[in-house]
Amino acid sequence: MSQNLDSKEAEQQRVNHIRSHVGKEIDALTKHDQKTKSEIIQLRKTFWEDVTVNMDNPEDAAESISSIKQQSELLGERERTHGQMDKTIHTLERLKGSPYFGRIDFREEGQDEVQSIYLGISSLLDEEQKDFLIHDWRAPISSLYYDFAPGEAYYTSPEGTTEGEMTKKRQFIIQSGQIKSMFDTGLTIGDDLLKEVLGNEANSQMKSIVATIQSEQNQLIRDESSRYLVVQGAAGSGKTSAALQRAAYLLYRHIDTLSAKNMMLFSPNPLFNSYVAKVLPELGEDNMEQTTFLQYISKRLGTTYEIEDAFMQTEKLLTLAEGPQYESEVSGIRYKSSLAFKKMIDDYLERLSNEGLLFKQVRFRGEILIEASRISAYFYSLDRTIPLNNRMKLTAEWLLIKLTRLEKLERSNGWVEDEIELLGVDAYQEVQKEYQVERGLEEDTFDEAKYERQKLAEKLVAKQFKPLKNAVKKMNFIHVDRLFKNVFKQSHSSVPTDWNEICERTLEQLDEKKMLFEDVTPYLYLKDRLGGVKANHVIQHVFIDEAQDYSPFQFEYLKLIYPAANMTILGDVNQAVYAQSQHQMTMLDESLHTDKQHQVMTLNKSYRSTKQIVDLTKQIITDGDRIEAFNRKGDQPLVVSVDHEQELDQQIIQEALRLKEVGHLSIAIITKTAIESEELYDRIKDQVPVKLLTKNSHEFERGLHIVPSYLSKGIEFDAVIVHDASTHVYKQEHERTLFYTVCTRAMHELVIFSLGKMTTFLDEVSQDVYRLVRN
Repeated sequence: MSQNLDSKEAEQQRVNHIRSHVGKEIDALTKHDQKTKSEIIQLRKTFWEDVTVNMDNPEDAAESISSIKQQSELLGERERTHGQMDKTIHTLERLKGSPYFGRIDFREEGQDEVQSIYLGISSLLDEEQKDFLIHDWRAPISSLYYDFAPGEAYYTSPEGTTEGEMTKKRQFIIQSGQIKSMFDTGLTIGDDLLKEVLGNEANSQMKSIVATIQSEQNQLIRDESSRYLVVQGAAGSGKTSAALQRAAYLLYRHIDTLSAKNMMLFSPNPLFNSYVAKVLPELGEDNMEQTTFLQYISKRLGTTYEIEDAFMQTEKLLTLAEGPQYESEVSGIRYKSSLAFKKMIDDYLERLSNEGLLFKQVRFRGEILIEASRISAYFYSLDRTIPLNNRMKLTAEWLLIKLTRLEKLERSNGWVEDEIELLGVDAYQEVQKEYQVERGLEEDTFDEAKYERQKLAEKLVAKQFKPLKNAVKKMNFIHVDRLFKNVFKQSHSSVPTDWNEICERTLEQLDEKKMLFEDVTPYLYLKDRLGGVKANHVIQHVFIDEAQDYSPFQFEYLKLIYPAANMTILGDVNQAVYAQSQHQMTMLDESLHTDKQHQVMTLNKSYRSTKQIVDLTKQIITDGDRIEAFNRKGDQPLVVSVDHEQELDQQIIQEALRLKEVGHLSIAIITKTAIESEELYDRIKDQVPVKLLTKNSHEFERGLHIVPSYLSKGIEFDAVIVHDASTHVYKQEHERTLFYTVCTRAMHELVIFSLGKMTTFLDEVSQDVYRLVRN
C-alpha cells in the first residue's frame, strides 16, 4: 500500500481524481443518451411510415403484423437503453458528490501486496476498465467492512472463501466532493459516523445509508440460505432499512435471474409506501411492487362486499376499550385469526368433498340454462380420490363444453333475428370482409346473404355467452358466499364459549353485504381452496414489514398465494396494536418457524431515538431491558400534566411552535384514535399550520402533522407530541404496546401530555428518565 494514501490530503486528491473520471463518464453517457432520445423521437414520429400495412389477404396481413412487431421491438430496445443510461447517469451523479464511504486494506493469505478497497453505492472501474476504483457495497469483498475489525478476516464469494488480514478500516464523510471527516475504526461502524447520520433531521423519505450498516444487519441483508427469514427487531433497530437493502443486495447478487418485478413488499399503510419509495432507487435499483394487505384483499374481493379494514377495526375497538361487547368482538377476531379456525375450514372442506357443495344456476336472458343440481350431480359423479379443487376444474371444463353446445343451439332462436335487424352497417361490412377473405377468388355459387346471417348470429350469441364462459373460468359457478355463511350455521367441535355470539354477529354483517376484517382471509382461503389457488409464481421474494400485525392464518394464506417465494418477515412483538396480534401468536412466533428453511434473527439495538428517549420507552414494555440504546444524547423526554382540554390544546400549540423554532422539520402530534385526531385538528387548525394524516393519506411530507396512533407505525419524526396519555385514554393492558409504539416514533424529542392523571404505564417508568411539569 502506498504510504501517501494515509493523509487526508492524499485521500482528497484521490476523491478529486475520481470526480474528474466520473465527470467524463457522465459527459460521454449524456451525449450517447441524447442521441438515443433523438432516435426514439424519430422512431415514434415515423413509426407508421416505416411499416407495411396491408390486410387484403392472410399473407399480406401476416407480413404487416411482422413489420409492426419488428418496428415495435426496435423502439422498445431504444427505450430500454435510454432508461438504463438515465439510471446509470443518476448513479454517477451521486458518486460524483460522495464517491465512497469506506476503505479497507486487505492482504490475501499468501500474498505480500495489500489491496486498498474503497466502498460506495456502486462499482466504478478505471479508464481502462480493468481495476476497480470503487467496489459496490454489495460485492462479496465488501462484507469485510461490515463483519470484521482489523486483523484476521475472510469473505465468501461464488469462487469460495478468501482468507487474509485486514490492516486498515477507514470511514469517510464526503459531501459535494469534499472529505468532511475521516477516521480509522474497529468492528463497529464508528460512533462519529453514526452520530453524524442519526443526528440529522427526519426526512419525508426513509434514508437507507449503507455506510452505517451494522454487523448484525449485514447478516440479515446477505442471508441467502433461508426460505423464511424472520427478524424480531426493537423499535428503531433498522429493520425496514435493512430489508430494503436486502432487496437491493439480492437484485445485485442475482442480476441475471431476478428483477424488481419478482419482488413484493407488504407494508402497513399507503403512507408508509410513500415513505420508503425512494430507498431502492437511491441504491440504484428499480422499486419493487408495494401493496398493503388491505389493497391486496380488496382487489381480490372486488365490490361484492363493503370491507372493514384493520384501521376501522382498531378504531372501533379503541372506542369500545372495554366491556362485554369489546370482549366478544376481540374473542371473534382472535379465533378467526388462529390456526384453529383454519383447521375448522379445512375440516369443512373435507366434508364438502363428499357432500354439501352449493352451486349457482347458470342463467341466460332470464332463463335457467344449467340447473345447480345438475352441476352438483356431475361434480359428485367424479372420482372422489381426485382432490376437490381438481374436480372443480373438471366441472368447469364440463360446463364450458355444455355452454358451447347451448351457444350453437341459441343461434336459431327468434331474439337473434330481431337483434340482427337492429345492427348497424359496420357489422355487415366486417362480415363482408371476412366473406371475401374466406371465399377469395373461387367461383361463387355461395349464398352471401345466408353466410352473413349465419356469421352475424354466431357473433351476436358468442358476445352474449362470453360473460357466462368467463364466469365459469373464474369459478363463479360455486356459491362461495352461501358456503362461507354455512361455516357459521353448522356445529363444530372445539369452539370458543361465545361461538354463538360470534356466528350471529358475522352472519348479520354478511347479510348486509359487509365483511369484517377478520373474515376476509378465511373467506378468500375457502374460495381459493374450492376454485383453485390464484397462486403467483412470478414473485420470488416477499417482504412483510410490521409482521407482528399478521396472524398465523394470514401467514398460511400468504404462503398459499406465493408458493415459489422466499419471505423476509420483519416486526416487533412490542408494537402489536391490532386485536388479532396483541398477546397472541403472530407471524413472528418462533413456533411457526421450526424447520431448516427458517432463520430467526433478533435486533436489540435501537438507533432511531436518543438514549434518553430509549431509556424511557424501554421501561414501558415487558423485557424492555433487552433493548440497547445507541449512545446519542439528547434532552430528557418531557411529561406535562394539565387539568383542562382548552389548556391542553394551547400547551400543545405552544410546544409544537417551540419544536419548530428549534429546527425540527418533522413533528407529529399523535392521538390515540382517528376521531381524536379529527377533533383536535378542527380545534387548532386556525391557530397553527398543521396537516391531518388519515388512512387515505398517500404522501408523507415534512411539517407538523396530527396522526392517529396506529397510522404512525413504521414512520419516524424529529419530535413527537403525545396528545393525551392520561388514565382515561391509555388505561387497558392491551393498550400498552400501542402507547410504546407512539412514543418510539420520536428521533430527537418526546413530549407527553396528560389531561389529568397520567397513564399507569408511566407509573412503571423511573422518574429519573423524564422531566415532569404540572400545570
